[in-house]
Amino acid sequence: MTEIMDALKITHQGGCHCGHVRWEVLALTSVVAWRCNCSDCSMRANIHFIVPSTCFKLLGDSQNFLTTYTFGTHTAKHNFCNLCGITSFYIPRSNPDGIAVTLACVDPGTLTHVEIKHFDGKNWETSYQHSSIALCSIHTS
Repeated sequence: MTEIMDALKITHQGGCHCGHVRWEVLALTSVVAWRCNCSDCSMRANIHFIVPSTCFKLLGDSQNFLTTYTFGTHTAKHNFCNLCGITSFYIPRSNPDGIAVTLACVDPGTLTHVEIKHFDGKNWETSYQHSSIALCSIHTS
């Protein structure tokens, strides 16, 4: 079954507003995305899907344009473009072994379906224990 799921994955591309941060991510065309209400995500109206870090690749010289912001436990690494300020991806606290890809930053045309689930980041520990979010960064191959 895992081989079938991996065979259905395609490369999606995306990045920030100004185009200096570009990346590609290997994921299904149908994804489960998370709308979080923590202070950071709610202020950015962030909706993201999570993949194993091995399925994510920065392109070109994108690393040169990234700045990282952390707070609280400092587990999450909020990467944003130091020119336009857009957080097109980050390392989430829920999945420090994964990458959270900002849904709105994926180039149009490759995602065919998005199921949006709620993550109660205001009550992080309880929500983490009662959701399936931790499974999102498990590599299936």
